[in-house]
Amino acid sequence: MPSTEPLSTEDLIVARPQGLYCAAGDFYIDPWQPVERAVITHAHSDHARLGHTHYLAAQPGAGVLLSRLPEIDLQTAAYGERLVINGVTVSLHPAGHVLGSAQVRVEQRGRVWVASGDYKLDTDPTCAPFEPVRCDTFITESTFGLPIYRWEAPQTVFDSIDSWWRHNASEGRASVLFCYSFGKAQHLLAGIDPAIGPIFCHGALEPINRAYLAEGVALPPVRLASEIAAKDKAVFKQALIVAPPSAQGSAWPKRFGDYSDAFASGWMRLRGARRRRGVDRGFVLSDHADWPGLQSAIRATGAERVIVTHGQVEPMVRWLREQGLEAGAFTTQYGDDAMEDAASAEAGADASADASAKSSAEGAAPAASEASTSTANDATSNTANNATSSAS
Repeated sequence: MPSTEPLSTEDLIVARPQGLYCAAGDFYIDPWQPVERAVITHAHSDHARLGHTHYLAAQPGAGVLLSRLPEIDLQTAAYGERLVINGVTVSLHPAGHVLGSAQVRVEQRGRVWVASGDYKLDTDPTCAPFEPVRCDTFITESTFGLPIYRWEAPQTVFDSIDSWWRHNASEGRASVLFCYSFGKAQHLLAGIDPAIGPIFCHGALEPINRAYLAEGVALPPVRLASEIAAKDKAVFKQALIVAPPSAQGSAWPKRFGDYSDAFASGWMRLRGARRRRGVDRGFVLSDHADWPGLQSAIRATGAERVIVTHGQVEPMVRWLREQGLEAGAFTTQYGDDAMEDAASAEAGADASADASAKSSAEGAAPAASEASTSTANDATSNTANNATSSAS
């Protein structure tokens, strides 16, 4: 495991037991223990937690953040707006991960660090696109930091979902699509073809959908599944029902009568993941960068030093060093947003096997197995790479 100790006493950001800390500005970035001042990259539960005295986040994400952490003392800033905190210049820049997601740019005396939070490079109409930010040191995630993770264009995935839904509707069968309630669900809703049939959602999605709509994000008309009486289940025969993973395996889907189910996740890229999920279909769609996306994003920063926080840490650090960069890792409590919850717990062995077979051709060393655990409903997952308890 790469060292998690700061490589220099002059580091602008270091890892502390409470979280990533900027001593010069006396603030934390996505801390996992209560602190006085927290700069939040986005509202997923492994990055935004209760208990801090003051919060700073990007303005587009305020609605979602307040729906999850009501009554917090929240200050917002527009993307690119420069704030000075105890002599340190701080600005937030789009990360392309979910609505309001931001990279945190920190500057003092000519030194520039960027903490990316989570990010993706694929086009997503529900959030501002990723913006490369030039810096000396870049703090990156590596959730899908293995060569086997390569995404198809999102529209290709949406076309596959539409085809599955259309086929089910033609046979009078409901289509139940499981995905994480914040970010992934809205990405899917914005991408599918609403002309195929009615769309329903689980109650967990409703407040998040409202926050997206309030920010001007275009989503199709969606009704709550709970509004339909049990005796009227025929209305679901041509419907798409979007629900969080926690609803799978419960009595909740039984209200739809005959149905086909599917799971949307980056982990569906792995052999056996759909079987382990126990669903009829698996669609590969993630709100995290794939392997080429991580490489592109890191190169675009121009950083000579890169610090990896979570995901496939060791393979990413190894690849960075092979590129001649100074690289290390911070031990953190970040995970993969619980977006794919239990899928990640069972997928590590497949990832390692595939990575070992392909690493020579792809220019990356074989990775060790990633072991992770997860809990439902915004719980956070734990990976062997960062040995923390946290939760795409």
